[in-house]
This record gives sequence, structure tokens and C-alpha cells, in this order.
Amino acid sequence: EKGAGHIRIFGGGGGTILHSEIEELHNYGITRLYAPEDGRTLGLTGMIKDVLSKCDFLPTESVEDIDLNSIEECDYSSIARTITYLENFPEETDNLIQQLKKLASGKKIPVLGITGTGGAGKSSLTDELVRRFLSDFEDKKVAILSVDPSKRKTGGALLGDRIRMNSIYDYRVYMRSFATRQAHVTVNKTIVPAINTLKAANFDLIIVETAGIGQSDSAITEIADVSVYAMTPEYGAATQLEKIDMIDHADLIALNKFDKRGAEDAKRDVQKQYQRGHQLWDTDVSEMPVYGTIASQFNDPGTNTFYRTVID
Repeated sequence: EKGAGHIRIFGGGGGTILHSEIEELHNYGITRLYAPEDGRTLGLTGMIKDVLSKCDFLPTESVEDIDLNSIEECDYSSIARTITYLENFPEETDNLIQQLKKLASGKKIPVLGITGTGGAGKSSLTDELVRRFLSDFEDKKVAILSVDPSKRKTGGALLGDRIRMNSIYDYRVYMRSFATRQAHVTVNKTIVPAINTLKAANFDLIIVETAGIGQSDSAITEIADVSVYAMTPEYGAATQLEKIDMIDHADLIALNKFDKRGAEDAKRDVQKQYQRGHQLWDTDVSEMPVYGTIASQFNDPGTNTFYRTVID
């Protein structure tokens, strides 16, 4: 009904779904339901391989499948197909990229970039920002592009950012997960065309969450209007702050997991480093935009303050 018949649906009966019901559901459109007999004949590994083989296809194989008018109408299926095409056929997308860039030009849609070390709570912080945004602006839409690292050995990626997301199940939210598709980078090559696709769709806010970064990475600042560096109080000695490039480039810093011991001292040290990195010698160190947040805590005052600053 919504033009998404390419989506594969799998399930397992566990003995509670009769063979006649399984056959009926297969005829209805369910890709595969596994019965206890399948577990005995295929085994868990065999069933996993079967699922993967049935999902190994591209829903968008031609630029003719791209409907720019549907994108401008913010059709989520068209947006998803376009981004998939951009990712998988980069050698054929020059004209499409230019069309999307033209559609996005002149639109003052803010792009918020959130980056930080792995485990700093970027996804939880993003979720809290989205929840507050949806509550405050009932008529606005938000898009999230989340990037997770590809493993050099296997080439795979756990697109796990959405595991921490509780606020994305709203019709006003579009979320897309990416793999970096190469080692030692924190954003996908198609992130800029993807942002232009979302701008063409007239979202009111676009959030880009990068993969976990190291000390010298600041790529997010090149694609975001406002960049946030998420970190924790557990960074080691204060001298380690000198090595973190994002402190010198970030517009805002979220010192997450602020309930950890020594968090207040850590905040003071980060503020001092921010002052040095941005050469704000005439501004009091206490006014540096470093916010103590506890994203895992409901209605956390620090996260509320941080959110208001981001929106302003």
C-alpha cells in the first residue's frame, strides 16, 4: 500500500504457528516463517544464512527509480531509495547529486553534527534532543543520519545507534543508518548528498551523528552548521585534553555521564581547554559552552540546558 513491498519480513513460530497458518502467511506476503522443523534441518546458522541470502538485493537499481517530486513531498520511501542509490552506485550519481544540490540550495535548514568517542553517549544524547524537539515543536520534522564504523576485517558494521533511540518512532522523524564503508573515517562518503536529499524534502532539522572518533578527527565540522563534541569525564589526565582536536573546533561540548566522580573538576578542565583552543581570553572560563549532561536520566536539568542552547 505504501510502495515498500521490497521489505523482507521474517519470523519464527516456535511451535505456536501451525503449518497451515505458515503457508497462509507466506501467501499473504511474509518472506519466511521458520518452524521447529527448520531449526532441526537448517540449524541456527542455516536459518541466518537463509535470511541473509533473501535480503541480498538492491531495492533501487536505476536512476529511473528516483522520484524527485516525491522527495520534495517528503515521502520517506523515496528518500530511502535515493540515499541507497547514492551509496551503491556512486559512479552513476553525478547528475543526481547536482539535482539534489540544486533542490537544497537556498534552504536555511540547520544541520547539527554530533561527534565524540565511542561510548560517550552520542546516541542517547541525540535521542534526548529529538524527544525535546518533538515535544516543543509539534508541527516540525527532524531527520537523523547515524554513522557506525565498518570493521576492517569483516567489512561489516553493527548499525546499533538506533538501539538507543526511543523517540524515533514518530511520523515526524526519519532516521537512516550508515556504515562508514572504510576504515579510519567517521562519516560516509555520501553524507553530503544525503543531507541535500533531506533538505530537498524540507525537514526542519537535520542531525548527523558520526561514528566514534579518535583524538585527531574533526570531520563533522566540515558538514555541520553547529558541531557538538560529546565526551565523558573519564578522559585521563588534563594534559590529554590538549590532544583532542574537536575541543578546538566544536561549537558546543556535552560532558555526558556527568554523574561520574570528578565530573565537576573535569568540566572545569575542559572549559579551560576550550578557552585556550578558541582563544577566548576575554571571556570568563565559566562561560565556555561546556555542559554537564546525564542523557540516561529522565528530564535531566543539564540536558535541558544543553538542548535550549542548541535550539537557540
